Amino acid sequence: MNRVVVDAALRLRLGNLDLPIEFCDETGRALGRFMPVLDPSEYEGLEPPISREELDHRKANKGQTYSTAEVLARLEQL
Repeated sequence: MNRVVVDAALRLRLGNLDLPIEFCDETGRALGRFMPVLDPSEYEGLEPPISREELDHRKANKGQTYSTAEVLARLEQL
């Protein structure tokens, strides 16, 4: 993989580099994409917004389920 060193001037133009960036030429043709490196420490200690008990309950009590096609068909009826 090639490496490009980003100097201070380019970094100012690109921003914080904390979000994906698409690089385009002057005609708008996509040349490539930049995906920032994720820092796993930012996600330490995060818990899902649902308790383990609720997940277990949902897994044990399987109710009626619907396919994507069934949901879309129902939405079309509304």
